[in-house]
Amino acid sequence: MRFPLRRAAAAAALVMTASACGSSPPTTSAPAPTPVFASGTETPGLVPDGSTSAMPGMSMPATSSSGANSPAAGPNAVNIDNFTFAPATLSVPAGTTVTWTNRDEEPHTVAADNGTFRSPGMGTGAQYSFTFTKAGSYAYTCSIHPFMHATVTVTP
Repeated sequence: MRFPLRRAAAAAALVMTASACGSSPPTTSAPAPTPVFASGTETPGLVPDGSTSAMPGMSMPATSSSGANSPAAGPNAVNIDNFTFAPATLSVPAGTTVTWTNRDEEPHTVAADNGTFRSPGMGTGAQYSFTFTKAGSYAYTCSIHPFMHATVTVTP
């Protein structure tokens, strides 16, 4: 009669599993440990205990506001922030130099759809400027993140 023994063992395992799932983790008042890396340096505050949202060895990205709400650095400036160009539409007279500033933690580019201008990859804080000499509408994207779109309209 091995079946009753197997059923009893399975029932016991089920009870143990169910009781383990319903139990709360023990509470302690000890502070979370400070990670020490192979270099021997400590990084206080970077602990996986929920007090910060960083894990050891990972740095937190700078808080970035929405590009739609970020003021441009000047009347002929565009901020790249939170994966958006702000302002998304800019109107300038011919002969105006427009400057883009990357305020994101990720690299971005500024590339005209018609090939008129193209920036190199820009890291955080990098800028790119272009002087618009001819009237027209210049749609552009980030070639790294093609969902990012904006337009510069140049008046005569």
